[in-house]
Amino acid sequence: MSSLPVAAINLPGSLKAFDPFDRLSAAVRHRHISRSVHWLFLISVLWLSACASLPDQVDRPVSTALANPTQTRLGSVIADRAKKAGTRNDSGFALVGNAELAFSSRMTLIKAAEKTLDLQYYAIFSDKTTDRLFDALRDAAARGVRIRILLDDFNTSGKNAQVLKLAFEKNMELRLFNPLPGGRSSLVLRIIANLDDVDRIQRRMHNKIFVADNALAITGGRNLGETYFGQSPGTNFVDIDVLAAGRIARDLSRSFDAYWNNPLAYPVQSLMTAQEIEALKPALANSKPGEPGEPADVAAANNAVGIAAAESLLPMPQATAPTSNDSTADNAASTIAPLPDSTDLRLLKWTWAPSTLLVDKPGKIAADADSTEAAEDTTVDGLLQLMAQAKTSLLIVSPYFVPGERTMGQFADLRRRGVRVRVLTNSLASNDAPAAHVGYARYRKALLEMGVELYEMRAEQEGTFRSFGSAAISSGSVGGGGSSRASLHSKVVVVDDRLLVVGSMNLDLRSQLQNSEVAVAIRSRAISAEASRLIEPTMATGAYRVELENDHLVWRAPQGSNLKDSATEPDTSAMLRLAVKLLGPFAPDEML
Repeated sequence: MSSLPVAAINLPGSLKAFDPFDRLSAAVRHRHISRSVHWLFLISVLWLSACASLPDQVDRPVSTALANPTQTRLGSVIADRAKKAGTRNDSGFALVGNAELAFSSRMTLIKAAEKTLDLQYYAIFSDKTTDRLFDALRDAAARGVRIRILLDDFNTSGKNAQVLKLAFEKNMELRLFNPLPGGRSSLVLRIIANLDDVDRIQRRMHNKIFVADNALAITGGRNLGETYFGQSPGTNFVDIDVLAAGRIARDLSRSFDAYWNNPLAYPVQSLMTAQEIEALKPALANSKPGEPGEPADVAAANNAVGIAAAESLLPMPQATAPTSNDSTADNAASTIAPLPDSTDLRLLKWTWAPSTLLVDKPGKIAADADSTEAAEDTTVDGLLQLMAQAKTSLLIVSPYFVPGERTMGQFADLRRRGVRVRVLTNSLASNDAPAAHVGYARYRKALLEMGVELYEMRAEQEGTFRSFGSAAISSGSVGGGGSSRASLHSKVVVVDDRLLVVGSMNLDLRSQLQNSEVAVAIRSRAISAEASRLIEPTMATGAYRVELENDHLVWRAPQGSNLKDSATEPDTSAMLRLAVKLLGPFAPDEML
């Protein structure tokens, strides 16, 4: 007699026989149901996001920079220093070549401001380093300083959405430029939800400006976040800023005002509430020290460091006193060194020199790429015009370097005239955007054939490599520092050792045609030489020299590195190299 299957036995409730296969089947069914619910939820979110739109009626009060900066302590100190320098130039500059100084100088400006602080950035990340900046901003607001923050909207999802809370603080305003409609729980979901408007996704406000009392400013390549100040336990960006005082700071403020009062700038309150931002706050209770995005708590080490609001350019015994941009101490530490809260800006090397501001109009973001290219009046166009005037030498630092046909023609002309052209860019291994490397790689051989000298930043560096300027550390001659990962992020051009350009722009078609950019051009042999002294040691000992040998690319190992030359992209996997090679033919330059 055959037995009945267990599943067919009809037993009441608790008397049913235990069937492991049935339990397994239930688990499988539950998993399938859970996945289905999960995907239905995602589809619903995407559908709702796609239906979202930006508000039509937006209250956007017009405001402008401080009218009389000389009536502030910062303004009067700048005027006094210019007078003592005996110069006819109305603008002063100091290079910011290391991560520590980049952070402490910004903190100093916040603490010194009496009337206004204006911040314009492509990205402000939410981490412990920026938390310290935010606390300083709150203190400034509490003493009556008006704070305006203009932020591109692209990186304001997930954890970084918490930055938007500043919009609801007293004496603070925060506007988002060219916002993307839809939710902010995930950057990936935001992109997917806006695929019907790729042009809006692509066109970003890439400017980086930090102005105190319309008297003293910082501009350059850095965004705000731990990776830009050498505090990431993973990869840190190597960057250069410039402190700018006097008339050029007022020019930067006028540019800020143009963007701030533009219809593309939306107050956060018009897009979301404080409660909605709070709901996006990630659960950090289970995070472990040292995990990516969670740097060591460095605030406690700086509790003894502080200054009053009016003391930023006065003697400060407790503050770090920078004597130069030398980053030997900055790089030699085997652990991440804590960042100081302030610095004595008087001790920097200030150069008073003729200068001009190169800045895109806000309307570039809304313009058609073809019309932008035809007009030839962008920041990058201005830079190319300055580069074309080179007579002896051209030094270019650009992390994302996709020259395009026009710039290639310019390089060919420079080389025919005997101008030495050197370019420092990222290697495939150090590039945080491998897709951008695709565009560069397609021009690499042609550049070498015309005599352009190419240097590619090495990803793995000895010590805690966070800055330009230390040949010894990057070559490994200082022991015990271990190694760290570095990615080039500086945007610098030196023309004929007498003209220095520092800004937010890359030398690529994205910066030229799609993003808005800003740069300062300074005519001074002294500050140009200072910039070259910062950059050249890294080219010699922290970068591969790319050459042609028998019509094949060869990467020459950095001096003193004990590494071997390579016939393939150094420090990369075969899979990554294959992916870049396959992507190459299909990626247009302007998208990279």
